[in-house]
Amino acid sequence: MDQFLTWIIDAVQSMDPVLRTLIAGIAIMLETSILIGLIVPGDTIVLVTSVGVTDVWQGVFLVIAVVLGSLAGESIGFWLGRWIGPHIRHSRVGRWIGEEHWVRSERYLQRRGGIAIFLSRFLPVLHSLVPLTVGMGEFAYRRFIAWTVPACVLWATVYVSVGALVAGSYKELADRVHYAGYLFVGAIVLFLVIVFVVKKVISRREEHHMSDADGPEA
Repeated sequence: MDQFLTWIIDAVQSMDPVLRTLIAGIAIMLETSILIGLIVPGDTIVLVTSVGVTDVWQGVFLVIAVVLGSLAGESIGFWLGRWIGPHIRHSRVGRWIGEEHWVRSERYLQRRGGIAIFLSRFLPVLHSLVPLTVGMGEFAYRRFIAWTVPACVLWATVYVSVGALVAGSYKELADRVHYAGYLFVGAIVLFLVIVFVVKKVISRREEHHMSDADGPEA
């Protein structure tokens, strides 16, 4: 276990930092843009690239790249929604997503406004649909960006920090304890479980704003 993990971490850290940062930024741009986020595991790629961080500045630049990638992807979704949103919604891909999800996204925005934009970054399916739905509505782009920037910064900072800290701790422990690999895997699994639980809690708390029942307006 330890040898395998050391090989993976060393391989990621041996990559050119600029290339590694670009890969993370592009991956998250694809993850947050028009419906690609339902297929491309951008969060996984960001977590993997973050284990290659070896100093503070690499971590800072990686966070910046991930934030910019997220904003670029969500901006693509917004403007596509503004220009050809209805066409996308009624296309084969839009029908594959399901009309129910489109309606839930619209209802959520109508009832929660900017808060829906912020929280959707942490919700499955909605994180890809909301930028499109916002573009099809009456939201101004600057208002959309004002709500999505803090969500992107929070998301990027958490993922990059956890990946870098866990990898750094593993490297320090690997030469001293033979079960360091299990601690590394356990820490990553614990983080993913916490992320899953947080998403579930947010989803359940916000569900009544997306349901057919009347909810408070934003």
